[in-house]
Order: sequence, then C-alpha cells, then structure tokens
Amino acid sequence: MDVMNICKTQLLVMAGVTLSSISAVAQNTLPNIILVIADDCRMGDLGCYGSPDAVTPNIDRIASEGLKFNRFFQATAMSSPTRHCLLTGLYPVKSGAYPNHTFIDEGVKTLPYYLKKAGYRVAMQGKRHIAPLEAFPFEYLSGDYKNLNIPDLELFIADVAVKKQAFFLYLASNDPHSPWTRGNRSLFDAEKLTLPPTLVDTKETRKNYANYLAEINQLDTDVGKIDALIKKYNLDENTVFIFTSEQGHQFPFAKWTCYDAGVHSACIVRWPGVVKPGSVSDALVEYVDIVPTFVDIIGGKPQAKVDGESFKPVLTGKKKAHKKYSFSLQTTRGINAGSPYYGIRSVYDGRYRYIVNLTPEATFQNVETKSPLFKEWKSLAETDSHAKAMTTKYQHRPAIELYDVKNDPYCMKNLAEDAKQASTISRLDKELKRWMKDCGDEGQPTEMRAFEHMPGKRK
Repeated sequence: MDVMNICKTQLLVMAGVTLSSISAVAQNTLPNIILVIADDCRMGDLGCYGSPDAVTPNIDRIASEGLKFNRFFQATAMSSPTRHCLLTGLYPVKSGAYPNHTFIDEGVKTLPYYLKKAGYRVAMQGKRHIAPLEAFPFEYLSGDYKNLNIPDLELFIADVAVKKQAFFLYLASNDPHSPWTRGNRSLFDAEKLTLPPTLVDTKETRKNYANYLAEINQLDTDVGKIDALIKKYNLDENTVFIFTSEQGHQFPFAKWTCYDAGVHSACIVRWPGVVKPGSVSDALVEYVDIVPTFVDIIGGKPQAKVDGESFKPVLTGKKKAHKKYSFSLQTTRGINAGSPYYGIRSVYDGRYRYIVNLTPEATFQNVETKSPLFKEWKSLAETDSHAKAMTTKYQHRPAIELYDVKNDPYCMKNLAEDAKQASTISRLDKELKRWMKDCGDEGQPTEMRAFEHMPGKRK
C-alpha cells in the first residue's frame, strides 16, 4: 500500500470507519442521491450521445445501466443562472438569478433546504457559482473550489455509510470549462476529429477541440472514481446517480446562446431496481424539474411554489411524455467581454426552436469573439464563404429565428421568412410571451436591470 493510501486509511479509521464495518452496514431506507454536473460540456460530445470521437467509457456505462434522456433542457446557457435554476426549481427571472455571476432573491428556497428538512445530509464539492451561500445550506466539502477532490470525497462517503445517513451529494466539476489543460490529450488525433458544422475548420480549431475532448475524458475519469466509491462502500444499490452535462461548449453557437447546442443537456439517471437499465426517453424535461423530482423521489413535495414538475413517473416507466415546451433565455449584459446588452428568449416544442433577439441591431459579443480563434475566423472570412457565414451569423442576427431542430440540429437554416411556417411562429411566439409574462420578464427593461442581480456590478 502506498503512502497516500496509508494516510487515507488512517483518516478513515480516525473517523470511526473501517472497510469491514462498511460492508456490514445496512442501507438506509431513503434513497441516496448523487448529482454530478459537468461545466460547459456539449451533449453531443459524449460517446453515449453519439460522439464518434469522445472517450467516455464510464459515462457511457452508467447510461447503459440507467435511463438516458434525449430531450433535457436548461433555461439558460451560462453556468451561474443554470446552477441556480437547477437548485431552486425556478426559471431565472422568477428567482432573480438570470445574468451570469448572479444570486437568488431573498426568501427563495433551494434543494439542499428541502432535503435537509427531510432528514438528509447534504453536501457539495467543486465549482459553486451560487449565491448567497447561506441560501444553499450544503456541507461544503474540503478540496479545490472548482475541481473535484476524490480522497476528500471518500471521507464523506465512508462517514455517511457507517452512520447509515441518507445523503445528497452535489458534485460540480470544472471540466471541461476552458482553458482546456487537463486530461489525456494523446487520446485524440486533431486531424481526424469530426467537428460540428458551425465551426470553421482550421488547425487551431482542431487543436482546441482536441484539448476540450481531453478534459471531457478527465471528467469521465472522475465520474468513474465517484461511481467506484459508492460501490466500494456498498451504497450503489440504494443510490440514485444522475449525470448532467450543463450547457454547451465555449465554441461559437453553444454557450451564451439559445441555439440547441447551448441549452440542450445530457441527463442520465441510474436508479437500481426502479429505472430500467439501457432505457431511453424522448420526454421533454427541463432543469427546473430537478427540485420537484428529487423531493418526489423521497416522498415529499416542495414547501414553496416551483416552476418545475416531477418527472419521477418517466423514471419509473409510468409515463412517456412530460412537457410540451421548454423555455430558455440569455442575458449577455454583464458577462466577460459581453455586449452592453443582447437579450435572447427562446421556446422549443420538441421539433421547432423559436428564438427572439430583443435587440437585433446590437452586435453579439463575449470572450469567444475576442479570442485568437474567432479573430482567425474573421480573417478567413475575407476569402472563405463558410467562415464569412458563421462569423456573421454569430454576431449579427435577425429579430426572430426559427429552426427545425429535428432536421437541422445545429440550427443552420433560419426558417423565419418561410411563409409556410407562419402558423408555427405565431403559436410559439404566443407561448413564449405567456412564459415571459408568468416570469415577470419584461424583455429589454429586464435585460437592462441585470446589474442589479450581480453582486460585483451593484452600486
């Protein structure tokens, strides 16, 4: 046994935990819940979701042992509002957490609050990006603020196992958020990668994409280690294990947008004895549905009104459908190198994605448009038609966009001017306006108030 393992074993013994005692511990009756969330990981860059290049054996295996959602969406394509949405069950404007680097309004209840009230021990490790912390009564595990720390995580898992405590673990990885410096780069041949058609195919693009895929492989390695821990302490049969990929990657047309690649998330749920292994669902589900679902799993109901609906019946196989629409927004005001304002609203019905750009006269900007990669694309645009089309489309958009995502998953062909789509646009516009009104979203005035919901920007 090496020195690290000896030290770890000594710590476990000091905590009153031994491997022999763990093997004899009876499972608690309430199911444990572990949720692992990635950071800036496009759904299509996972093997089980069709990537021809990804090396994700652990995530793929868990998908084969559980249920894979094909239509799982979030309400925004930025980390902070996404995580607030997931942990409150409220849409971003409704909770107050709609720009990036944000916080929820006073009095908003969160998932750790509900689960602690139900007797769960709740803990998180990794990237936080939530505020105020007192509204999220987690036990914040030691380790790096962003990256997961598996040895420290084992101390927690061993402790709850021997004490027979029902627990909820929220594990927020920083992978594969840029800069892409982690993972085994040698697994990927940049010249042979299959790039999304929205990207301009250059040597630098391929190099960056290979580095990004290497961090996804690092994420997968950590997922495998987490799964091995719950099996080591005999907790796997009574643990609901969820993996979700968060928003899209930091390349254009994903993160910071309401295109499908930005708000379409992977979600895999393994629940031994309840969820059928190897199953797939086309039910339309949203991040706001997480809170009521988790509370439903443990036999309760949220004590405050939430926007989400429990999809437990989908997990148990009692229902195949869930929602008719998913909704998303993007607030560019306040993000790093962002436009002074560029608000986006979107609705999706399972086939068509309708997007409203509140200020189409503005130029869409973020850290990506300031990057050397995008500058290279802009230079190529002078002679390359695809580079010209992509850089223009990314930064200059019409008031409305409509995409047949079923046949155009990368949202390349805008159908808004097609007269045949008039009724579809009318229907979706009505649903979008209804949602905005219900959230108290006034459109551009709400965008201009973004700084009031960002601690670093408040006067």
